[in-house]
Amino acid sequence: MQLTGAEIVIRCLQEEKVEYVFGYPGGSVLYIYDELFKQDKFKHVLVRHEQAAVHAADAYSRSSNKIGVCMVTSGPGVTNAVTGIATAYMDSVPMVIISGQVPTAYIGQDAFQECDTVGITRPCVKHNFLVKDVKDLALTLKKAFYIAKTGRPGPVLVDIPKDITNQKCDFEYPKTLSMRSYNPVVKGHGGQIKKAVQMLLEAKRPMIYAGGGVILSDAGDRLTKLAHTLGYPVTNTLMGLGGYPATDRQSLGMLGMHGTYEANMAMQNCDVLIAVGARFDDRVIGNPTHFGSVARKIIHIDIDPSSISKRVKVDVPIVGNLPDVLDELQKLLDASAGVPDPKALAAWWKQIDEWRAKKSLKYKQGKEIIMPQYVVEKLYEVTGGDAFVTSDVGQHQMWAAQYYKFDKPRRWINSGGLGTMGVGLPYAMGVRFANPKATVACITGEASIQMNIQELSTAKQFRLPIKIINLNNRYLGMVRQWQQMFHGNRYSESYVDALPDFVKLAESYGHVGMKIERPADVEPALREAFTKHKNDLVFMDFLTDQTANVYPMVAAGKGLSEMILAEEL
Repeated sequence: MQLTGAEIVIRCLQEEKVEYVFGYPGGSVLYIYDELFKQDKFKHVLVRHEQAAVHAADAYSRSSNKIGVCMVTSGPGVTNAVTGIATAYMDSVPMVIISGQVPTAYIGQDAFQECDTVGITRPCVKHNFLVKDVKDLALTLKKAFYIAKTGRPGPVLVDIPKDITNQKCDFEYPKTLSMRSYNPVVKGHGGQIKKAVQMLLEAKRPMIYAGGGVILSDAGDRLTKLAHTLGYPVTNTLMGLGGYPATDRQSLGMLGMHGTYEANMAMQNCDVLIAVGARFDDRVIGNPTHFGSVARKIIHIDIDPSSISKRVKVDVPIVGNLPDVLDELQKLLDASAGVPDPKALAAWWKQIDEWRAKKSLKYKQGKEIIMPQYVVEKLYEVTGGDAFVTSDVGQHQMWAAQYYKFDKPRRWINSGGLGTMGVGLPYAMGVRFANPKATVACITGEASIQMNIQELSTAKQFRLPIKIINLNNRYLGMVRQWQQMFHGNRYSESYVDALPDFVKLAESYGHVGMKIERPADVEPALREAFTKHKNDLVFMDFLTDQTANVYPMVAAGKGLSEMILAEEL
């Protein structure tokens, strides 16, 4: 059967069971959009900016374990998308980006809306392709979906010149795929897994450190079973929240720069550490030299061999897919005659409980000014802890991570690696498309929300009942906090002057707006938004304490045990 390149693109997406394509049309992709118009097997979501298209596809993927797909035109279309692509790349999110390109003969001629898409995106994709022959198009798209999902996931871009989309060739979508140069390891090394089991059973002060890989590989249930079998404490990274239930007694909460006192102290002082789908990044362990000053044995399980011993030297590296490795680990543990030392473990938990007693996340809520932490706690209560929560980046992101207790995976959607402001609203859109009956809340700040606020239009078009919780402190909050602590209170360009009236702005888009200024009104406003306005997008503008800071805090260059606590100031 002969099809045009544009028809092939549509057929390939249908073969991959794609449900939604997030995008924005333009000259180089018009043939594809014309074919899209003629079909009804998947839907297109018209965003108002290409960056939002990628963010929405990203969140669609994160919250569903499906591959998000977006489509943009050449030149400014794809350059607008780069921030979203880099965001997904840093957090290992499987996505396929289809970009239009100028006709083949025009490439390199500075043609209208031309840019070197392959060159520009090469550093921030798992892989990219420039299709030069329509006969290669179907196989290339098959490869894109395969590469995006397997191994360490990531975004894959397919750049398609306009003339390719109008040329014809025979179409057959490959049913199987074999790539000699790409064969990710799945099964862990048996000998290394045996060593890990032995090391875990001999531990006196054990620690389980779980990252975003647990979420991405759907290994949360296995991790929970392993932790309960051993009785060991668990800490999660920002990206790993929900991979282990936060309300479980063995959970010490998040670790790292703004982690709990007990999580950071246990991480620093353990004698055997098992890292599961985590990468020891700078926001997690602080200063690597300080971290290495305490002798400990480290087991590291990861699908990506380049992540192992990258920042911290490990003793037992295990490369493999987390579910497969954890299954084998559990099997050997169940068959083992050995058990953890009960006296040593009891003493370790006694020490952890003493650290917990510091209550490092405590704060004071008065009667006059709304504390941002209080809003997040009330959101948790009102939603029963069962919402999908997206966030932008800044103080509000950290408060969401600290005070909303995620018991399930894929409920916490945020930009961890790149730290991209503006993701919150398009993330919420993507989550809602992936989970059409879910409660979706976007925790944001008055600066972040304005970076993609045009998506209130998209949310109106598709009737998305997102609840926006704007923690409005009239500052670039995290910038102000660092300027206060490390730059002598010189608040250079961190005050956000001339803010819009968010209530009127939301209403101008056809949504519901609320302004909340008193602590006593926080819970009633949230309950009204989630009940009376259940089917509406509600923009809640909470005027919060301008001086509130995120604690605990490990300053840049400091070690995990060198935390600044709120009561020390």
